[in-house]
Amino acid sequence: MAENIKLEVVTPERNVVETEAQIVMAPGSEGEFGVLSGHTSFLSTLKTGILRYTDASGSDKSIFISGGFAEALPEKITVLAESAESLEDIDVERAKSAMERAEKRLENREDLDVVRAKAALLRAIVRLDATGVVS
Repeated sequence: MAENIKLEVVTPERNVVETEAQIVMAPGSEGEFGVLSGHTSFLSTLKTGILRYTDASGSDKSIFISGGFAEALPEKITVLAESAESLEDIDVERAKSAMERAEKRLENREDLDVVRAKAALLRAIVRLDATGVVS
């Protein structure tokens, strides 16, 4: 059986997860990538999406992340995310409200910062999609 790789996901506020994983799949800015134990070292920027991993016991887990960086080393992958939360911690009602606010801003052009409004909309959609509310 292959060795596990250490996975660490941190945000500026907290350590979200620190565990052993069989495989880690992350939403890289240039496309999703996977990391196993013994992987070649590299750095990647991350986009808003779902980081998926299989823990040491074989259970599949998912974490919502919003941007950041990943450093893969042969024995460890570290994710430095702007924000991150396990799917169980996502507040569906809050995400729905955020999506509605962002859609309204984009529709009415209330917010002059269109890029920021689109980013907020994307975060809300990914959160809801991850929880099965939006597909």
